[in-house]
Amino acid sequence: MTVGIGFDTHPLVPGRRLVLGGVEIPFEKGLDGHSDADALAHAVIDAILGAACAGDIGSCFGTNDPQYKDVSSLLLLKEALRRVQALGYAVNHIDATIIAEAPRLASFIVQMRANVADSVGTPIERVSVKAATANRVGALGAGDGIACLAVASLQRLE
Repeated sequence: MTVGIGFDTHPLVPGRRLVLGGVEIPFEKGLDGHSDADALAHAVIDAILGAACAGDIGSCFGTNDPQYKDVSSLLLLKEALRRVQALGYAVNHIDATIIAEAPRLASFIVQMRANVADSVGTPIERVSVKAATANRVGALGAGDGIACLAVASLQRLE
């Protein structure tokens, strides 16, 4: 078994959709980025790629590549899974935390878990997604952005 850690953060800006874990969340701002800027999916991508020593989101899905402009990050997550499977791994468990002052995310967590689980080919019972605030500390605490942390464990396929 191997373990990887992922982290991602994006600023909140007007005029963009807010997408986390593939769920579009009603909010007056969205995350700025090249793709749909789904920070949860990005952190999970880095965690599973890291666990397989297969690079990171930037080296695999660079912002200079126009094919990734506004793409669903769940599609990138599925591609990251394909890459780690090609190296002989399967996802065993994902644990992720979203750090955001607003909006409140509790009612969206189950769908986020289901979307991530589906994208990495594992049962929802093996995907944990939690939400926390930054307690008004720093830029995240001021509501200027959203950050996500993720840990993934992979097991070697037989």
